Amino acid sequence: MAAFDSDTAAYFEKVAQETWDGLPREFRDVVGNLVIQVRDFASRDTLDDMGLDSRYDLLGLYHGVGLPFKATWDLPQGPDMIFLYRLPILAYAREEGESVEAVIRHVLIHEVGHHFGFSDEDMDAIEEGAD
Repeated sequence: MAAFDSDTAAYFEKVAQETWDGLPREFRDVVGNLVIQVRDFASRDTLDDMGLDSRYDLLGLYHGVGLPFKATWDLPQGPDMIFLYRLPILAYAREEGESVEAVIRHVLIHEVGHHFGFSDEDMDAIEEGAD
């Protein structure tokens, strides 16, 4: 097994895959065609669209149409995607004293929640209930 530095894109991909594989099979089967990509930062257009000034303000992003909002007659738009933004995640982990792995897992699961149609407020409430 290859060793990974915890700040590399390869390491992020490894943790994301382990997180995905750790989700219940029934959950993964429902998600369907979902692509996870690791990028250093969100694009300036994405940040501008979200009203964010700092490129460190966005740790991850779900891009697609949530499952509750899809219709069988919709034209295919390509796969839904989750972006994990490596440098903001690393900065957040260091600032908060959390492990990089924990932050990657949190962000990935949060973004998968958006795939199921949950809002940020819904996800916050679910996380509070799980604590």
